[in-house]
Parts: sequence; C-alpha cells; structure tokens
Amino acid sequence: MSTPITTTLALGPDWLDPEWLISTFGLIGILVIVFAESGLLIGFFLPGDSLLFTTGLLVADGQYLKYPLWLVCLLITIAAIAGDQVGYLFGRKVGPALFRRPNSRLFKQENLLKAHEFFEKYGARSIVLARFVPIVRTFTPIVAGVSRMNYRTFVIYNVVGGILWGTGVTVLGYFLGQIPFVKTNIEFILIAIVGLSVLPIVFELLRARMAAKRGVTPQERAAAEEAIRETREHYGKH
Repeated sequence: MSTPITTTLALGPDWLDPEWLISTFGLIGILVIVFAESGLLIGFFLPGDSLLFTTGLLVADGQYLKYPLWLVCLLITIAAIAGDQVGYLFGRKVGPALFRRPNSRLFKQENLLKAHEFFEKYGARSIVLARFVPIVRTFTPIVAGVSRMNYRTFVIYNVVGGILWGTGVTVLGYFLGQIPFVKTNIEFILIAIVGLSVLPIVFELLRARMAAKRGVTPQERAAAEEAIRETREHYGKH
C-alpha cells in the first residue's frame, strides 16, 4: 500500500500546491497547467518544475496517477510543445501591441521585457533554456513570435526544449521518488524544488532592491528608458 505524500508546502494557496492540483484534477489538470504555463499570458504564475517533479513522484508511488511513466511523459511533452506553439503564433499576430499595453493585475511590462532581454541574449537557444526559468518560459515563445523568428527553427528548439523539460523533470522525479531517503523526506524535497524554481525571481528582486538603494545614475536611467523605447518602436513596426 502506498504511503500518502504529506503536503507541507505551505508556501502559497492550495491551488498552487502541486500535490493538491494533481490529487484534485489528475492527469488532465497537469496537462492543462503545462499548456497554459508554456505559452498563455495567464499561466506565468502556475507551478511548473515542482508540478512535473511531483508528477514523477506520484507516478512512482502509484498514488493519484496510475498511468505508465512513458504515457505521462509523452502527454506532458506534447502539452508543453503545443503551449509554446500557441504562444509563438499569438506573438506573431498580436505580440507588437503587448509592448504598448498598460500594466494590469495579470500583466506586467517588465515580465515581457525580461523575456525580450533573455531572447536577445541567447537567441534560438532561449526557447530551450527558458523552459527552466519561471515566468520567462511563459513569455519567451511570445517574444519569439513577435520577433518573427524563423518558424522551422522555432519548432526544432521547441521540440527539444519540450522533451528536456517535460520528460526530463518528470523522469527525475520518478526515479528519485524510488530512493528511500527521498521517500522519507519527500516534503523537504518538494520544498527544495519549489525554492529552486523561484530562485531566479528572488535574485531579480534582490538585485532590483540593491540597485534602488544605491540609486540609479541619470545615465543608467536614460539608457534603460532608451532601450525600452527602442524595443517598443521595433515591435511597433511589425
């Protein structure tokens, strides 16, 4: 008889707890979340890495998910790839207007601009690398669409990224979930996974706070404003 995984992830509301989501909505819920986080603007706050890792754990444990690992990985990978495809197509059609869209409760210009900087820095590789960076993974395919990235190139990197993230993180959770030490300390493992997944966000917040404390020089402020203006003008032409 499988031992229930104790949910001690009191890091947010229940609907952000991976185990609660899986126990409530099952495999369909996992696929919907992966799809939404991979390319829909509203999906940036959803759990990604921790959800996939927990999925692998629960498949190994036989609790809530009684499907073979290969099937779960295949469906998750398809959902991840499909999500990025939708994000890319959305970016091609509507993307330029996003850089002129005012901030709202669910949309922040800074998230889009960070994804743009990430895309500019890593080019096509960003489609793969962004899979492992919360928030950025939601906006990067949209930015790729806005930038009119070669579609064939995007598809190739999207498939590679979808496999590495969707299958890789799930398989990691599956095999680690069978290690006695991991099984007896599962709550701490899940907390660590969540912590690692939000580490980039914490780093950005700390860097912004440090910059605010030391003050921004007029030159730095002018350069930042010029970069934002050029970005908006560039995308406004498409």
